[in-house]
Amino acid sequence: MLLKEYRICMPLTVDEYKIGQLYMISKHSHEQSDRGEGVEVVQNEPFEDPHHGNGQFTEKRVYLNSKLPSWARAVVPKIFYVTEKAWNYYPYTITEYTCSFLPKFSIHIETKYEDNKGSNDTIFDNEAKDLEREVCFIDIACDEIPERYYKESEDPKHFKSEKTGRGQLREGWRDSHQPIMCSYKLVTVKFEVWGLQTRVEQFVHKVVRDILLIGHRQAFAWVDEWYDMTMDEVREFERATQEATNKKIGIFPPAISISSIPLLPSSVRSAPSSAPSTPLSTDAPEFLSVPKDRPRKKSAPETLTLPDPEKKATLNLPGMHSSDKPCRPKSE
Repeated sequence: MLLKEYRICMPLTVDEYKIGQLYMISKHSHEQSDRGEGVEVVQNEPFEDPHHGNGQFTEKRVYLNSKLPSWARAVVPKIFYVTEKAWNYYPYTITEYTCSFLPKFSIHIETKYEDNKGSNDTIFDNEAKDLEREVCFIDIACDEIPERYYKESEDPKHFKSEKTGRGQLREGWRDSHQPIMCSYKLVTVKFEVWGLQTRVEQFVHKVVRDILLIGHRQAFAWVDEWYDMTMDEVREFERATQEATNKKIGIFPPAISISSIPLLPSSVRSAPSSAPSTPLSTDAPEFLSVPKDRPRKKSAPETLTLPDPEKKATLNLPGMHSSDKPCRPKSE
């Protein structure tokens, strides 16, 4: 198990971001979907928890095969999906990911939102006080993203909001910008396979970090699209977009049943993550790379003709002349 705490600051308030994350998730999922690929919404309905109160439960299936790196497509079935279950009790959410092909793999994300610049070092004391974890700050303006996902229109260094006047964030913006909020994410990655666990968990965290960075950049870059929406309006946008997305990808019955991996008691579970759930990396981890040139085994003869024991004919072998006497095996 590898545990990290990510802190992503945004030039928004917590109340504003509540609308923005729902809009961003829906729009991103629709953009990333195509027939047979993308995000299918299985369930999205109100949910009540005895501890956290009223919230929203969402279950999605993310069909990924063509988006997987080439090394993974070689071993993963064509009908393959990741299940996302989310409990949203904003400003506290929980998201769980399990894999239809790898039952020993899971990702668990707890998220809390506060109006500060990422300065709360005890925010997860109740959840992971005694657990060792690395704290990673993600800067939506200055951190590099994979080149193939870069869009100038979604670059906070260049984008300026017409409705809010915010934007064109420069280095050090988190120290002076108002308003400012922080998305705190406690991310646990598990891959319980001996010999591969550490490297796979590190690789997955790299992918998760890229996803969080790109998703939060989009949430801010699209602010003029969602800023004036009410919660009812963004829920209607979410519903209509989900319906269009399901039609876009088509409904394909899964060939592999998903393994449920309970991570927490139901009484303390809770939420849609604030980032898209589409894997981004296509580079194979070094330990999974396959040599391009493999020596091929020489094929054995398809048939072997043995001498007729009743006929004292010699057995012709490569390198023997017809006049040579057959060799007798040495006694052991």
